[in-house]
Amino acid sequence: MTDRQTQREGGTMPAAFLGHGNPMNALEVNRYTTAWKAFGQAVPRPRAILVVSAHWYINATAVTAMPRPRTIHDFYGFPQPLFDVQYPAPGMPELAAEISDVVHPTWVGADVDSWGIDHGTWSVLMHAFPDASIPVVQLSINADKPLDYHLRLGAQLAPLRERGVLIVASGNVVHNLRGMDWKLTDDGFDWAQRFDEDAKARMLTDPTEMAALDAHGDYAHAVPTPDHFIPTLYLAGLAGSAESADVRVLVDGYAYGSLSMTAYTLGMECPPVSDAGGSSRPPSDVPPDGSNI
Repeated sequence: MTDRQTQREGGTMPAAFLGHGNPMNALEVNRYTTAWKAFGQAVPRPRAILVVSAHWYINATAVTAMPRPRTIHDFYGFPQPLFDVQYPAPGMPELAAEISDVVHPTWVGADVDSWGIDHGTWSVLMHAFPDASIPVVQLSINADKPLDYHLRLGAQLAPLRERGVLIVASGNVVHNLRGMDWKLTDDGFDWAQRFDEDAKARMLTDPTEMAALDAHGDYAHAVPTPDHFIPTLYLAGLAGSAESADVRVLVDGYAYGSLSMTAYTLGMECPPVSDAGGSSRPPSDVPPDGSNI
């Protein structure tokens, strides 16, 4: 029996929020992708991975329940090698029923054929768990629900951590595609830094206050649409439900002025992260507003 298996059987799985940023991070080695890799190497091997991705934003709460989820390339205008990526992790249909029971009376539907593993998920997991051998299930973001709903749902998922399920949320605390300046490869606008730092202070001290960030003076710039911000609420909900929050910054930084790359872990020591290399320059045919991402 490996040390990783022994750890899993003896305690609570960690959880994480990973800022995924530019899809090209899937193919690159930089300080963010090396942090995701270090995270994957540091956690006990999970029974399954449950991912809340910004890119499954629909009018329902659902979980994938197919045995072989497809790899979804939900973008355009990027180099062919990005479209060639496959992340052939198995699904775990029985986990859908387990999730439904855990969060009852909140209704969760089982998606058997419409979704799969989108780039918000595979772009980080291919660094953290490159062999794609661990079952992966995605939980949709219900676009019809207020921020508090997602915070509460995150807390309801907490018992899964005791059952060997690694919960990963993937998005960006600050995500304004129309505000991007591709020349600011590793910098953030003042408003982006203010919002990200205030979010960080709440996540590290009182994660249950994360949903109240919609009253922040920079919210409209930092979160013009809530899809990428909402995944942070799932980690905040998990942290708020824990006896000891133990939230830590895995890696942070900015990309193109208007994206935050901050990533957090819950319930684990953060491994050291290399300072070498940051965000990539975009391919030549990417629109200036990033509308293909």
